[in-house]
Amino acid sequence: MRFLPVIAACGVACLLGGPFFAPVAHAQEQMAVGASDQDHALLERVEHHLDAISLLKARFRQTAPDGKVSTGTAWIDRTNRRMRFQYDPPSPLLLVANHDQVVFNDSQLDQTTTMPMEKTPLGLLLRPHLQLSGDVTVTGLSHDGNALDITVVRTDTPGDGSMTLLFHDNPLRLRGWIIQDAQQETTRVDLLDASTGGPMPADSLFNTDIGGQ
Repeated sequence: MRFLPVIAACGVACLLGGPFFAPVAHAQEQMAVGASDQDHALLERVEHHLDAISLLKARFRQTAPDGKVSTGTAWIDRTNRRMRFQYDPPSPLLLVANHDQVVFNDSQLDQTTTMPMEKTPLGLLLRPHLQLSGDVTVTGLSHDGNALDITVVRTDTPGDGSMTLLFHDNPLRLRGWIIQDAQQETTRVDLLDASTGGPMPADSLFNTDIGGQ
């Protein structure tokens, strides 16, 4: 993705992360997560909460490392492992994930980029059952009042990027995520007016042939 022009590279990298993200050094040394029954209980609550989400639709606000803010509409279909992030005009960006791949289109540059879903940190959210153990390592956990933040990496390939899942607590609700890059710069995605469940959107919404959309 480094070969992309800045606007396209920032869009796909900011939203998904990628293999150029910094490895998490000495992850086990940094971690006290899982050492207490309370940690285990929190992680189990998060797993059950995500398991209960089959379909999520929300407005999103993306804040790039340079402070630039973009908005749009997101659909996350965890049952069928697919999603769509449609940016509001005048942004030329569109991202669709389906069939184990992520396709990112910049209509202004007439350029489309495809990558394996499992090479992106956000691809973890599309697992029908996300276990916060095994091939996923929790490298940070913060529970402060009604805010619960959990940072995860892929155990075998932490260099693929880290993602901090942001939740409201009482009741538990996914409210966004933060991705950190190799330069320690962060991009934040906040989910707004999110709703879960409901009728499944048309399959055409997740068409990965998006060059002309």
